Amino acid sequence: ELRILAHLSQDQNLIAAFNNDLDIHTLTASQILNIDADKVSAEERRNAKAINFGIIYGMSPFGLSKQLGIFQSEAKQYIENYFNQFPSVYDYLENTKVFARAHGYVNTIQNRKLIINNIHNKNFNLRQYAERSAINAPMQGSASDIIKLAMQTIYKDIYKPEKIEIIMQV
Repeated sequence: ELRILAHLSQDQNLIAAFNNDLDIHTLTASQILNIDADKVSAEERRNAKAINFGIIYGMSPFGLSKQLGIFQSEAKQYIENYFNQFPSVYDYLENTKVFARAHGYVNTIQNRKLIINNIHNKNFNLRQYAERSAINAPMQGSASDIIKLAMQTIYKDIYKPEKIEIIMQV
């Protein structure tokens, strides 16, 4: 899903990291903590992993602070540092929320429409949940699109009932 985020956001720093086979969690830790990648500890990498995936799920500083067991102000700074390093990710996420508000749905890379309920709800919590869903749905939906295409390719190109059979995809 982080690779899908790189594609959707067209963030050049994120794309370069994947093109150069860098460990994205170590890179994130290095950049948001402003330390050399070879100095990143296992705990700092784990925290960066939580940040990377938290961004995809629209996690707030409050949610990140709870997950990492840190002060909310520190979590907010981590998120700000992340967006400073990956500015097109921020733009993509904000534009996705704006699109969802305007249209009531978001799209996957295969142009499947994913309806976003409660995007205009007066209840703050329901509206925030809808915004988080709007951020996450294109990535998870696109991951689903990709696996479906892969399964179709496998079926078409190598399926041989006597040798290979697709049983399940998780």
